[in-house]
Amino acid sequence: MHRTPSPRAASHPSASPPTRTRRRRWRVLASVTVLASALAVSGCSAGDDGVTTLDFFQFKPEAVGDFTEIIADFEAANPDIKVVQNAVPDPDTAIRTLLVKNKVPDVLTLNASGNFGELARACVFADLGELDAAATVNPAVQDIVQALSSCDDGGGSSSDTPEINALPFASNASGIIYNPDIFAENNVEVPTTWDELIAAATTFQDNGVNPFYCTMKDAWTAGPAFVNLGGTLMPDGFFDDLRAEGANVEDGAVSFSKDFTEAMDKEVELYSFCQDGFASRDYNAGNAAFADGESAMYLQGSYAIPAIRSTNPDAPIGTFPYPVTDDPDARLAVSGVDVGISIGRDTPHRAEAERFVEYLMSPEVVSAYSESQSTFSPLLDAPPNPDPALAGLEPYFSSGKIIGFIDHQIPASIPLVNMLQTLVITGNTEEFLSDLDSEWSKVAARTTTQRGTN
Repeated sequence: MHRTPSPRAASHPSASPPTRTRRRRWRVLASVTVLASALAVSGCSAGDDGVTTLDFFQFKPEAVGDFTEIIADFEAANPDIKVVQNAVPDPDTAIRTLLVKNKVPDVLTLNASGNFGELARACVFADLGELDAAATVNPAVQDIVQALSSCDDGGGSSSDTPEINALPFASNASGIIYNPDIFAENNVEVPTTWDELIAAATTFQDNGVNPFYCTMKDAWTAGPAFVNLGGTLMPDGFFDDLRAEGANVEDGAVSFSKDFTEAMDKEVELYSFCQDGFASRDYNAGNAAFADGESAMYLQGSYAIPAIRSTNPDAPIGTFPYPVTDDPDARLAVSGVDVGISIGRDTPHRAEAERFVEYLMSPEVVSAYSESQSTFSPLLDAPPNPDPALAGLEPYFSSGKIIGFIDHQIPASIPLVNMLQTLVITGNTEEFLSDLDSEWSKVAARTTTQRGTN
């Protein structure tokens, strides 16, 4: 869904939001254990030298160098603004800690996930709909952000049009990473159907090659297979229908048990081709192992490519979308906004923050970052990323044959990644789906109760 830009009072960037915004903000933040009753300003005021300092919350440690260069170029062209980059190792915890302290950064980068959606609904971020940069974003990519939530979804906006609380800066794509050299050595073609994928994995296994390198010490690494398999096979409108059922999931028309059995059986089958001891290996070990040629394939997305190359810059890397069915034309790429850019709603430096964001969203900056970090540009008419490792996924992104990360639709209070970890280790699909239905019902029941008392 494309969101219409929302008007804002440009002459009063730091004006207080409506009272109902503050009430909604309290309720939502309290639900995620954030106890701030209002979100105050952060950043430093302009000093005697006339220079305004912006607090820039930056969540990707691997991109510190890129943003350091971007900031240096921006400051050279804008000598009245100083940008302080604050890179944090655990951004979800860090941002909530800042909220508790009533310190929302002036400008933020965040992964567009369910956690972002909660904060957007709580009206933590400003409406960016009227920035020039908003008109340059591919609507299909902006829709991925908008589907997560915005301030008006929480009833906090006084506008009749939806807010845009983050602009996509970099997009990723989740597929299967593979080693072209190992494929060639074993006379295996890139699979385009599910049967071909299983046949390829079997061939590698028979030839003494690890088909997949799996890393279940980090529970979240079972997620990419879940979002690709489940996202492709679930019925249209599944999550809308599931939410409409409330807590009555067991008797509803849709449920995970009813609609995700095939997807989860296929995930278990993929994980039957992992290397020995996969439950004790973590993501960092997986990146290093794939870089060293220890498996033919790796169940990760484009975001893993820089980490793989940090171990072996010459690692042979290719990508292809999950062939979930036996129809090659049904293949899709799962895409998410790896980096979204927001402005703190109550920053006293709104004009300076907007200037920085407009610079960040310029085509030259976005393209340079995309090439450095192996991401996809979210901008309209952007040239394809020339990285050969992305060539297998780029056509799906460029043509819009993409779907969002379905795990972002699952409440953070549901321990999905831990449940997936147990699933792929035990292979018990029925128990996993039953437990997921139960957890969803519990959250839905609590949500209904809370709404009824507000």
